[in-house]
Amino acid sequence: ASEAALIENNRSLEENQNVMSGILDAAFHALFVINDKCIIQMVNEKACEVFGWKKEEFIGRNVNMIMPPEIAAHHDQYMKQYIETGVKKMMGTQREVTAQRKDGTTFPCSLGISEPGQSGLFCGFIRDLTQEKARESEIIAKQVAAEKLSKELRENQG
Repeated sequence: ASEAALIENNRSLEENQNVMSGILDAAFHALFVINDKCIIQMVNEKACEVFGWKKEEFIGRNVNMIMPPEIAAHHDQYMKQYIETGVKKMMGTQREVTAQRKDGTTFPCSLGISEPGQSGLFCGFIRDLTQEKARESEIIAKQVAAEKLSKELRENQG
């Protein structure tokens, strides 16, 4: 291949990479891509926004940095077990877990994990549930107050 063709090919690959990066950064949920050693390979902008770390602070570190200590202590073992046995517990599923921000605060989130092909990489998609949980609590509090008021009205009529 000619040098001009190689340069054009590299330019095209770089443009594709920029497009893919832009798409990932446009996502509504935090995305983490880790390798089989639980080391973060890639994150999107939403992950930075949700967790309070910069991309450079994430890359090359263990993903357990976004977990409370009681969960982080077991995470690598769960991953090792999956890789050795192939038995899926979290892979391909979504569940509610607790995550931890850079400032140490924890929050409820929905975590979905997938394994794209045979890449040796794993994708974690995280949706912050803080506002949803606050709305749920508010609705429950209003229901309790309404039931209490209704009971008081019935008692006062009788």
